Amino acid sequence: MKQTEQAILLVKDTFQQNLSSELRLRRVTAPLFVLKGTGVNDDLNGVERKVTFPIKDMNDSEAEVVNSLAKWKRMALADYDIKYGYGIYTDMNAIRPDEDLSNIHSLYVDQWDWERVIKEEERNLDFLKYIVIKLYEVLKRTEFVVYENYKQMEPVLPDEITIIHSEELQAEYPNLTPRERETEAVKKYGAIFVVGIGAKLADGIPHDGRAPDYDDWITPTKNGYKGLNGDIILWNPVLNNAFEISSMGIRVNKESLVKQLEITGTTERKDLMFHKRLLSGELPLCVGGGLGQSRICMFYLKKAHIGEIQAGIWPKEMIEECKKNNIILV
Repeated sequence: MKQTEQAILLVKDTFQQNLSSELRLRRVTAPLFVLKGTGVNDDLNGVERKVTFPIKDMNDSEAEVVNSLAKWKRMALADYDIKYGYGIYTDMNAIRPDEDLSNIHSLYVDQWDWERVIKEEERNLDFLKYIVIKLYEVLKRTEFVVYENYKQMEPVLPDEITIIHSEELQAEYPNLTPRERETEAVKKYGAIFVVGIGAKLADGIPHDGRAPDYDDWITPTKNGYKGLNGDIILWNPVLNNAFEISSMGIRVNKESLVKQLEITGTTERKDLMFHKRLLSGELPLCVGGGLGQSRICMFYLKKAHIGEIQAGIWPKEMIEECKKNNIILV
């Protein structure tokens, strides 16, 4: 456990330093909770419960523990007056009580959340690919540093990440579920970025759910597909399975926000504080996302359970199963 804790520090320090320099991001301090009813919190798929509590000194106004900082970061870009080509990153800590607990899902979510200011002409798939490749270089560089310090942690990432659209996956594997398609693709390539998460595919089913008010999943690309967002997925040889480490994308502009609110039947959100600021032109165009800290540590340190990286609460049966398999939960 002592060696693991030291290795976690190495991974986190190395990764965030390289993330900052590669994307030109400055670190900022982020909130653990936000006021309910402002539209700032991430609604995920719209069904997950949020952790809430009353604030005594504010007439019992309710605060919500963040699900992510997707929208808060965009406001921070404006409030910090971040210039074009630069951005911010922060430690995001969330509690998601409705998570299905497993070896890769816990109640506690820790991410490096980042956001960078862009121009209108960069709101396209080519620029999104450019950012994905930069992020992948950070992943490769960190893997090398871990190997230099712990020779038993041999590198497994391929030289390049394969970028593929969810429509292409659906066409190639029409009889598989989206998760099964991802598994087949990442098993083949080693590292993939799946573009287009949120809009309905040719079979009428989205690849996965996305909230309507941060990622742009409705804007068409040159090849006729929709979506300027996606997920980075790695092949995990320890788990012998697909391993998602990042959700990211070019963010909505005024037009795509309105369209996505209409599609999801949530047009009432236009009256919330965040949405008013966006529609009034106060917030910059940007690209951003989150990178799972514990998951990235799991990957580099060859761990089979996220509880080997972060302290948490687990069902008794899971704890016993881990003990049987010599998995030490912190």
